[in-house]
Formats: sequence, structure tokens, C-alpha cells
Amino acid sequence: MRLRLAVLCSGRGTNLQAILDAIASGDLSADVVGVFSDKPAADALKRVPEALRWAKPIRAFADRAAYEQALSDAVAATEPDLVVCAGYLRILSDGFIAAQRGQIINVHPSLLPKFPGLATHQRALDAGESEHGATVHQVIPELDAGPVLGRIHLAIQSGDSAETLATRVLAAEHTLLIAVLKLLAAGELKLNSNGGISAGHQQFRSLRLECGE
Repeated sequence: MRLRLAVLCSGRGTNLQAILDAIASGDLSADVVGVFSDKPAADALKRVPEALRWAKPIRAFADRAAYEQALSDAVAATEPDLVVCAGYLRILSDGFIAAQRGQIINVHPSLLPKFPGLATHQRALDAGESEHGATVHQVIPELDAGPVLGRIHLAIQSGDSAETLATRVLAAEHTLLIAVLKLLAAGELKLNSNGGISAGHQQFRSLRLECGE
């Protein structure tokens, strides 16, 4: 299956670039059919042709509900098989999530269920963790609480700061995201509209990739 991907970004778009590179190399059977951002100046948008960009700030709308509806309509117009949150910094509304019928995944910079939300790297250091990493999970209305599709682990090194840890976790995210997308494209991993992994595919729920130094 060749996946049609709608990608939501707010920043630099390095995970988006990892997707584009994997497609260009033939490693991932997919097409990016749209890139959507709440930040019109986001560097991520520069990585795709203008025809694939949708970027509007929430302040351009009467309220959050109007913004989410416009975003949902724009995403739906691209007829995606999957919506990928790749550094999208807004919490999606329940309505947006429902409209996508469970076909949304997110890359989160921690080993969920540890450290949902923000500032994950500093929180991992403050907690004295020996390892850290990233998780790809299905998006459900509860924040960072959807079924885990894969994790990638790396050791926290002596002298790590939040900044050095963030750099290494970001590189690991790229590896993990492409691995999960390849499973989805191959049909070895399937999501369902009820916020879970389809029957017969639960064995991939705890996909675990190891990343060293």
C-alpha cells in the first residue's frame, strides 16, 4: 500500500524531512499529500512545494473551533490515509480527532507513558532516569495516551543536558517514525477508528527499537 500522508508541523520539520528522504530513496511507500501548520513562518513548510502547504495562525479565526474546522476541512480535502503529527505544537480537538477516524499518529519525545506533555528531556534528567527516547503513538482525545506503536530507547549519558539529550532523541525519532510508517504501509500494523490497533495486529503494539550512543 502506498500511504497518502498529511503531515502537521509547527517548527523546523526534521521529521517531515526524514519522511521525504525515505520516500525519495524508495525506503517508504508513501506520498506527502499536504503539510499543515499553525505557524506560517515554520521552516517545515519550506521543505515541500507551495501547492502542498496550508498554514494559518489561529488568530486569523474567530476562535479555536473555527480554526480546527478549517484545518480539518483542509486535511480532509487531501484524502489522506494517515495524519502524522511531526512536531505539531497544538493540542488537537476531540472533533478533529474524531473526523480522522482514528488515523492520526504522533511522535512524542519520551518513553510514554513517562513524561507526557512538554519539557520531557529536562524532566527525564530531573527524575534521574537512566534511559530516555521517543514514542510513536496513535492520537486519541487524552493527551499522549493513545496506543503505543513503537518506542526507541537511548541511554542518558553522564553530563547530558536537556539540549544534548534533545539532539540525540530527535535523531532517534526519525528512525522510529520511518520504521512505524513502513509497518503501516506494508499492512503489518493497522489502526482502527475506535482508537486502537486492529484485531490480529496487537503483536506490533510494543514494537521496540534499540538505539545506542
